[in-house]
Amino acid sequence: MKLTVNSAAEMNKIGAAIALTTKPHDLLLLKGDLGAGKTTLTQGIGRTLGIKRPVKSPTFTIVREYREAHLPLFHMDFYRLENDDLSSIDLNSYLAEPGLVVIEWPQVIKAQLPEYALQLTIRRVDDQWDSTKRTVEFEVQGERAKQWLADILVQLKSIS
Repeated sequence: MKLTVNSAAEMNKIGAAIALTTKPHDLLLLKGDLGAGKTTLTQGIGRTLGIKRPVKSPTFTIVREYREAHLPLFHMDFYRLENDDLSSIDLNSYLAEPGLVVIEWPQVIKAQLPEYALQLTIRRVDDQWDSTKRTVEFEVQGERAKQWLADILVQLKSIS
């Protein structure tokens, strides 16, 4: 499944649809080059979950926790993780929390991820510096992710 996105507002709508359909213990994997829109999408998730403070990229902190939402959001970015070393992060503990785990750059720790997830790959459509055109490709891993994607697509129709 692939969608075309023409603006940051549209990326936020996808994030809102994800947030409105997520359940505790869901895992969302976000792949894409730097500046593709992974954090923009996560900001849409955060606002819809009820997070009042800014949702920022966790590139330098690796993990940002937003427990104040009606469903906690754990936003991770493994771009700067060295040698796939998760020793300082208890990923399984986060996955056990009744919240949503969003991981940017999941390919860095691919071998350590569970077999279930909804994965989005975000790609720029063109190379113009100010372009906001993207494609978002969805890939499901497991039954929950399959149902989640179906729910997201229904939600997107209602908020468009």
